[in-house]
Amino acid sequence: MTEPITASYVQEDDDWQVTVSGSGKELTGRAPGIIAARDRADQLVEKLSPPERSTVVHLLNGSALEFTAAYMTARLTLPEMEPLVIPPPANGKAKDKTSAKPPVPQGKELPKVVDEAKTKEKPEPPAAAKTPAKAAQSS
Repeated sequence: MTEPITASYVQEDDDWQVTVSGSGKELTGRAPGIIAARDRADQLVEKLSPPERSTVVHLLNGSALEFTAAYMTARLTLPEMEPLVIPPPANGKAKDKTSAKPPVPQGKELPKVVDEAKTKEKPEPPAAAKTPAKAAQSS
């Protein structure tokens, strides 16, 4: 039968002190938070316990329930993060890219002669002429 090992935790300001005892021995360590203190306790248990499996009871103020509540709260609570700041685009280049036409894949472009001929054949209608045509199409 294996002897249970106890890991007792005491908070000292922002740090935690952990004392691991069992098999007539006692080891202590410090860590900067309860999660790190729990990891430190595991390291101390490895030094203290015999090769066979041992049972470790973690206690905060003498209570395993209090330790579990504090440890799980720390594990499941997200740290406070500063809001994400997106810097403005440098000299407006990002706006130009979004308003421009997407590039045509190579090989899908019209030859320059054809493209120029299309432009000469169909002059751009005035803005007022576009509006009635759009209204007729949507009706």
